[in-house]
Amino acid sequence: MTSKNKSALSEKDGVSQPETTSKSSAQKIKRNRRKQTSVEEFVTKILEGDITFLSRAITLIESTNLKHQEKANQILDACLPYANKSVRIGITGVPGVGKSTFIESFGKHLTALGKKVAVLAVDPSSSINKGSILGDKTRMEQLVTDENAFIRPSPSGTSLGGVAQKTRESIILCEAAGFDSIIIETVGVGQSETAVHSMVDFFLLLKLAGAGDELQGIKRGIIEMADAIVINKADGDNAKSAKMAKVEFNRALHLYPPKENGWQPKVMVASALHHQGIDAIYDMINDYITNAQQSNFFNKKRKHQNEYWLLETINQQLKNNFYNNPEVKNQLQIEIENLEKGTTTPFNAAKRLLKK
Repeated sequence: MTSKNKSALSEKDGVSQPETTSKSSAQKIKRNRRKQTSVEEFVTKILEGDITFLSRAITLIESTNLKHQEKANQILDACLPYANKSVRIGITGVPGVGKSTFIESFGKHLTALGKKVAVLAVDPSSSINKGSILGDKTRMEQLVTDENAFIRPSPSGTSLGGVAQKTRESIILCEAAGFDSIIIETVGVGQSETAVHSMVDFFLLLKLAGAGDELQGIKRGIIEMADAIVINKADGDNAKSAKMAKVEFNRALHLYPPKENGWQPKVMVASALHHQGIDAIYDMINDYITNAQQSNFFNKKRKHQNEYWLLETINQQLKNNFYNNPEVKNQLQIEIENLEKGTTTPFNAAKRLLKK
């Protein structure tokens, strides 16, 4: 009778797990968490080309944690003697120009030649999705699965100097890991092109034909920085307008003085989607690098870039120290209030702040 009165929802006792199993598992997890990978192990694995350790080291570089930064600097110092053995190529272009498709097609061409390719990005606006490589990684379906390629999403942030510095340090680690071709992508809006130009050996500008603003829609500064202009999506109905755009750009480029090494920037057409013109672009870049190395311009340019980044890093650190100073923070609020009241000028306020 008692059994009939039992609820249908009543539960039977399950099979209990041995207490020792769960305890040992928990202890093992705790031990793994406590275990910290040493700098020596990081360096050894990176030099062996271990992608997992390379990614973890770049994560340390991107961290704002002081202990992580200290460890990252030790790893960088140890990897530095094995770096500087790659060709660094910067690629820029406005959103929609086909950067992802071009980088994938160009990257696959390089890996087919036996090269190891790393793709990095300088994009301080990735947090608000202005053409971030975070999205590009999902679009480069073939390159992302290539065992000789490494694609690193851009760190999000608002400080171009900080993001660019982390990218430059990531280059060193990628080179130490055996990547001989480093592609640096920039979103193509704002000042990120200048930062990329200051860390690459060859700067490539992607453009579209048929937009009606081939020359007007391009900033003078980018033309002066570009070592080559590639008119992408030159296929189908766009093929004819791409050839016309090539003529216009060639005329415009001849109005600019030659580069310091005598190089006259080239204009080429390509269809990254159909893998057309990619081999010719590689040959052109290869010719540039060969000539630059033979004339010692290659090393000279890298020395100038190192000096530039030394000064940039000092400026960035001074700026951070200034704004993080507690006295400056308090005085800054006072000066802003005085400005609103009209009792001081921006210049006098700045002088008083700098004296702090």
